[in-house]
Amino acid sequence: MSHEVTISGVLEARKTVCRHLKPTALTEYPLLSQECGFSLHLKHENHNPTGAFKVRGGLNLLANMSREDRERGVITATRGNHGQSIALASRLYGVRCWIAVPEGNNPEKNAAMQGFGCELIVAGRDFDEARLKVEELQKEQGQFYVHSANEPHLVHGVGTYALEILEDLPHPDVIFVPLGGGSGVCGVITAVRALSPGTRVIGVQSENAPAIYLSWKKGEMVTTDSADTVADGLATRVPFEMTFDIIQRYIDDIVTVSDDEIMESIFRLLQQTHTLAEGAGAAAFAAAFKMRDGLAGKRVVAVVSGGNIETGLLKEVLTRFA
Repeated sequence: MSHEVTISGVLEARKTVCRHLKPTALTEYPLLSQECGFSLHLKHENHNPTGAFKVRGGLNLLANMSREDRERGVITATRGNHGQSIALASRLYGVRCWIAVPEGNNPEKNAAMQGFGCELIVAGRDFDEARLKVEELQKEQGQFYVHSANEPHLVHGVGTYALEILEDLPHPDVIFVPLGGGSGVCGVITAVRALSPGTRVIGVQSENAPAIYLSWKKGEMVTTDSADTVADGLATRVPFEMTFDIIQRYIDDIVTVSDDEIMESIFRLLQQTHTLAEGAGAAAFAAAFKMRDGLAGKRVVAVVSGGNIETGLLKEVLTRFA
């Protein structure tokens, strides 16, 4: 498989993704735009069949695997959305699939992955420990290891939503993208650099899981001791080499948002747009609203990366803000 992320790879991935998925909506909500003081457009990746953008990457990866690799089966680690992507794509292509999650992972995401037919493994206190367990098992058992970010076919697949953004809203001023492992933001960077170089790409991390933000500031990869955030899609302690290299060279800015800001944004998106966002899915809007004074009059996109919120978190959000 190729080890380089390119616009040609994103364009090629679209042929595969379009066979399985419809484009997701890019929608402006007038009340939100008025409150923000700029033209705000939400990219509804939460409307995909798995409830998140990651499905695009899984479909493209499995489509490009050799028959020999498919026969080995695939193994990966996840907090949920990446795992659903790989599980769904594996079912479509008839590939055996093992997925590791950390202890205490969102039970609804676990159930969704098992519903697509994966064999679930519970290991480690967080995503990064689950990932290390997968790497250990892969060496013992020989499956095809799918890294959640250091895999160009995943980035090419998820980059297809950036093509849709640029077609629906040519040359936006800013795109805010949630930033966990980095596949989503790297897909957007790749498309924007080629097709709309005047557009700024801003990554959004949780204040409680700022490994890539800290690494970007320092100019070298920094590992944090914890990643305890309500946004499980952003809960990584360790940057990944391929995506961090792209981020370090090409991203325009990275900002952080608090768990309170994320939770309030979940509520405001539900209240004003009737869309359900998980923590990571609300982070881009939270950042755009936080930075609104510097964005007056701009055309801004916030990526709602997923809607797979745990029922307990949604109940807490409604209790606090409704």
